[in-house]
Amino acid sequence: MSSPGKYQTIIIASILLIASIIILSFNLKQLGGTGFIRRLVLETAAPLENIINSSMGGISGVWRRYIFFVGLEEENRKLRGEIVSLRGEVNQYREMYLEGMRLKKLLNLKENINYPTVIAEIIGGSRSSVFKMILINRGTTDGVKEGFPVLASEGVIGRIVEASWNVSRVLLLIDNNSNIDALIQKSRAQGVLQGRGGEGCILKYVQRSEDVRVGDNVVSSGLAGVFPKGLLLGVVKKVQKKKSGLFQEILVSPAVDLSRLEEALVILSDKKDRR
Repeated sequence: MSSPGKYQTIIIASILLIASIIILSFNLKQLGGTGFIRRLVLETAAPLENIINSSMGGISGVWRRYIFFVGLEEENRKLRGEIVSLRGEVNQYREMYLEGMRLKKLLNLKENINYPTVIAEIIGGSRSSVFKMILINRGTTDGVKEGFPVLASEGVIGRIVEASWNVSRVLLLIDNNSNIDALIQKSRAQGVLQGRGGEGCILKYVQRSEDVRVGDNVVSSGLAGVFPKGLLLGVVKKVQKKKSGLFQEILVSPAVDLSRLEEALVILSDKKDRR
């Protein structure tokens, strides 16, 4: 273990050496010659000066690097903030683009319907296992009334069962209380499409003799006057002919994915106007 006296000796020697260098430098300015002592001091002082200069240079380099990294960290922080902001903007533009594509499909559907319509936004839904309904942001102020059909670009969603000034409730076609006059598009076999909740729908009262196959489209018949004729309701996913009974059992998948609804189209016309 080193004693404190040893460090004191080194410090004193260093101070004396530095003082000698200062005196030598001053004397060299006054005298032209170089004696033995001066030469000895020069030989001794040169390595020390080199060490001092190297140390100072190293300290200066470390400081410059420190300043550089501090500036670099600040710049990185700003860039990270800009990246987060740009990602948010890109996400907003993507949402706007997707919304525009959905609205474009609804507008195309609107052009093919010979009745006045209004586009609505889905603002809520019923989580009840009994009733399958959604809320839209259109009401009597927009001309919406009870019984009006509600569509998506892919097909029928349901019908209005309750309307206030700016909000309406839509009964989905998969609700057990929903009944829509329908027919098989290919064979023209007629029946009634009834909701079955999570199972989709069932097409009732189709006679056993009718040709119905999996994959056939089911469309509105227009008989009851609620839905215009020819609107897509769903696709046949299962056909069963029991040994007894007059009718087939036909399960139908809705044409619209009702779990992903964001916008809808309401047909603004009474039953008498659609006959």
